[in-house]
Amino acid sequence: MQLKKYSVLLIIFVFIAGCGKNNHKNSYTGVLEGTSINIPALTGGVIIELMVNTGDEVKKGQPLAVIDSTELILQKEQLLATFAELDVQTKIANTGLANVEKNLSYIEERQKRVEQLYNNKSVPKQNLDDINNQLQNARSAFETALGKLQGIAAHREQLSVQLKIINKKINDAVVIAPRDGIVVTKYFEAGEAVPPYTPLIEIIDISKMTTKIYISEKQLALVKHGQKVSVNIDGLDKQLTGKVSWISPKAEFTPKNILTPETRTSLVYAVKISVNNKDGVLKHGMPVVIELQD
Repeated sequence: MQLKKYSVLLIIFVFIAGCGKNNHKNSYTGVLEGTSINIPALTGGVIIELMVNTGDEVKKGQPLAVIDSTELILQKEQLLATFAELDVQTKIANTGLANVEKNLSYIEERQKRVEQLYNNKSVPKQNLDDINNQLQNARSAFETALGKLQGIAAHREQLSVQLKIINKKINDAVVIAPRDGIVVTKYFEAGEAVPPYTPLIEIIDISKMTTKIYISEKQLALVKHGQKVSVNIDGLDKQLTGKVSWISPKAEFTPKNILTPETRTSLVYAVKISVNNKDGVLKHGMPVVIELQD
């Protein structure tokens, strides 16, 4: 919050200074900004270790903090025990299915023989009815045994999904930097409890900086997407080059935080300038003067 307030005050100061000293019609003032990223704690819990401090440079993939995952590990052990139990149930269910399948085949053969004897009028109809009932019961037993085995398989699949979720949460207990940057804010300290998906650390990526300028409708024809611009910084001997990365499609009133009350009603177009900063020379909040190259 303090950094954002500083940026607003700096914009006001730079604009006033620019109005007093720079009267070139193609020159504009702005403030450089990096890409701010709030890194969340995907897994909630007590912070066991916080490995960075404000101002530290971090690299993509670097561990930043460790959240207590003891409860998750216990839940995983409980799931693994359930898997072992399912292995036993599956073995028993397979044995039962094999038995009823064998019995079903035997009764099917008997039913064919009895039906043939009945057709030859060698046995009464009662014998055929009895064997048909046995066949129906055997088929029902087979379907029940098969359904039990399928139910165990479905339960295993559900547990597999739960295990994947728990493994992800355990992995997420180690908070990793998603990209290079500089730590500007720590929202929690070691020993504090952080809810899941709550921002834990804010970093700013300064590898590519941006600044926003505002131009009038008359000057809009001077600006094109991808156009190169000159970037001048006090205290830096060489002139840097940026490019226009975005032009607002609609006009807006001049932002109140950078102009005097007399000019706030002017309609302007916002233009975003991108500046490569691989060497890290530029800093977040640094004032610059942008000159459009004809």
